[in-house]
Amino acid sequence: MQNSKSSLAALTIGAIGVVYGDIGTSVLYAVKEVFGGGHVPFTPQNVYGVLSIFFWTLTVIVSIKYVVLVLRADNNGEGGLIAMLALASQAVKDRPQLRKVLLGIGIFGTSLFYGDGVITPAISVLSAVEGLEVVSHRFSEWVIPLTLAILLCLFAVQKRGTAGIGKFFGPITLIWFGTIAVLGVAHIVDHPEILKAINPFYALQFMWRQPGTTFVILGAVVLCVTGAEALYADLGHFGKKPIRLAWFSVVMPALTLNYFGQGALLLARPEAVKNPFYMMAPDWALLPLVALATMATVIASQALITGAFSVTKQVVQLGYLPRLNVQHTSVQDTGQIYVPAVNWGLFVAIVVAVVMFRSSSNLAAAYGIAVTLDMLITTTLTFFVIRYGWKYPLWLCVTATGLFFVIDLAFFTSNLLKLVQGGWFPLLIGGCIFTLMMTWKKGRTILTEKMRSESFDLRSFLESVFVSPPTRVLGTAVFLTPEPGTVPNAMLHNLKHNKVLHEHNLFVTLRNHEVPWIGLDKRVQIEPLGHDCWQVTLHYGFKNDIDIPRALEQVRGHGCDLEPMTTSYFLSRDVVVPTIGRGMAPWREKLFAQMHHNASAAADFLNLPSNSVVELGSKVEI
Repeated sequence: MQNSKSSLAALTIGAIGVVYGDIGTSVLYAVKEVFGGGHVPFTPQNVYGVLSIFFWTLTVIVSIKYVVLVLRADNNGEGGLIAMLALASQAVKDRPQLRKVLLGIGIFGTSLFYGDGVITPAISVLSAVEGLEVVSHRFSEWVIPLTLAILLCLFAVQKRGTAGIGKFFGPITLIWFGTIAVLGVAHIVDHPEILKAINPFYALQFMWRQPGTTFVILGAVVLCVTGAEALYADLGHFGKKPIRLAWFSVVMPALTLNYFGQGALLLARPEAVKNPFYMMAPDWALLPLVALATMATVIASQALITGAFSVTKQVVQLGYLPRLNVQHTSVQDTGQIYVPAVNWGLFVAIVVAVVMFRSSSNLAAAYGIAVTLDMLITTTLTFFVIRYGWKYPLWLCVTATGLFFVIDLAFFTSNLLKLVQGGWFPLLIGGCIFTLMMTWKKGRTILTEKMRSESFDLRSFLESVFVSPPTRVLGTAVFLTPEPGTVPNAMLHNLKHNKVLHEHNLFVTLRNHEVPWIGLDKRVQIEPLGHDCWQVTLHYGFKNDIDIPRALEQVRGHGCDLEPMTTSYFLSRDVVVPTIGRGMAPWREKLFAQMHHNASAAADFLNLPSNSVVELGSKVEI
């Protein structure tokens, strides 16, 4: 029991550091953007109304929607948009057209994650460093260079892994939440009447009297739920109980106290609207607070970067992106990975965002569209999961998700007002990623169909080969083939050029499934073909690490004992040639051919020993 309690405490502290980093640093800029935009007349009644909207936005969207409802939709213990998409697509698998639409919506939502992944670190770190301007105006010219330097250091250390610094995330973020709570309490004590804003009457009154203003400021209010999607995405790392406990015991109270403290400060000193968070602190505490805020935003950014690596790996295994170089940074924790292409791609895009927008206020105009659209997509997918997967009554499903859908839609449409000011930026990034994903998926489908139409039946081919068998050599040949039951090109080329056949032959096909994990007991499916040949199918979930040699160890006892020193892996290295035809548009075919050419080596992706791999190439026209 004691160990269980200590484990829960450790997981809860870890969740505070990883899950709530983004939402915890939103106090730096959320209130400032609402009152600093010039849309809200500065009156005590409006301060009460806006704070009430903040509090109930946190309550309805985070506490009720994500913490209570969405966390229930776990996919074998995993969460996130990919896991939700897999649940939804499985729930409607007997409705192929609906499933196709949901897959498209889910993949688009995943693409938008990368747009959020650019804006969130940029606005978080920049808003923290902008505290130097409150200390002294002389620091203003250093804000951009210092922000870029911090971000460069953050992305440069990714290849070393987060195991060494990860254990400090929770305690530092816990100190951060304690600090913002204390800052809030110090000002609430001076103006305790600000606590009346907890009453939803003030929010409803504000919306009733100023509906136009309410609609406009929703685009800034949504900043207070920055990172809410991380609650669900990190479900597999921490579990429901620690995430819920961290929210209700630490994060929600600290955020509420700080927001109400900022409101109390604005009632006493309206001029503090230019940066209410930092102006809450006494002068002697400003520099330490800037340092602590910078550490908190770096931690928040780290969680998002790690999430980008994880999502990319899942998308690759689901077949929506080409193979990428994935490096494991921890021997103990296989979930800790580093994807160089994603790391430096994000960094370049973030640098562009910081240099282009130059302030957290300008970045706030770019923030919101991608996030609220993702929230809308999550709500939509949740409906199909609880309706078709859990078989709940229609009225209950509509009631459970309808309210959230209306709220998410209101936030999204409000953020559309910021489209010209910067909202186009994350949408552009998401749109580009979505184009790449759908082009790759479509191209792979065309390529597979082309190769299937030109392939031979494996059983028939083997029977004809063994009528007059070629020379058999010692050892085992493992032929990788995309379709079971078809002759791999690598085998045809090997017979044509080398005129030999190995003593044992395995024809191996990988199958990636729309579930996070597939255990070792369900990993291998083997079928004897005769003449010491076997058809082997390996099954993986989208979060499993692919390791073919390890998986093939399970074929021992089926008459084929693989010895590492005498096993060769034969791969087909296809060169895609775009042609004018009935496939995709010419530019998409050229894009697919380039993506196919630049995909990382299959041997590395499949974890094959490099000194045992033989690649045989061929051209394929699409």
